[in-house]
Amino acid sequence: MLTQDRPTQPKPELWVQTPSSNQLLLKRLILVKAIVTPLWKDEARQQLQAQTHQLDEQLTQLDTQVQQMVGELSQHTIQTAAAENGTIAQTQTQIQDIQTQADERKRELLEQKSQVLEQLKEVQHLELGEEVDQGQVDNFFYAKQGDHLVRKMQVEVLLRDGVIEEIRGEL
Repeated sequence: MLTQDRPTQPKPELWVQTPSSNQLLLKRLILVKAIVTPLWKDEARQQLQAQTHQLDEQLTQLDTQVQQMVGELSQHTIQTAAAENGTIAQTQTQIQDIQTQADERKRELLEQKSQVLEQLKEVQHLELGEEVDQGQVDNFFYAKQGDHLVRKMQVEVLLRDGVIEEIRGEL
């Protein structure tokens, strides 16, 4: 039996060689800030109002689902009540459980809505030119002996209407 020699493919490298052997590739979080502008305020307001609308829809949907489930259970109980005596008590327990779960979910949604409305108030009171936190992004960087690690870890990006205006800190 003849075997055909096939060229072997090189194994993928698991380690990326840094420019210098005395460097480390590290990960940091970069704080992203935005300058409050009329456009930023308008977009933030629209996002928060959309979240409020979505939470209202979820609350309405939850109420509809609970009413539907309770109605179905009640109808099922009426149909089987003649056959079983314990069905009514079981159904009442199931209805109470459904309503308890629904009330808990409703409280969660209302709390979320309250937080969004509070954020909406905060956005309305922000001054133009003020800097606000937008979130964080991951970033990789090289560090070598002699670098000030704390300063390298403290990097911020400042945006104006989505465009990077300034990068603060040691890259």
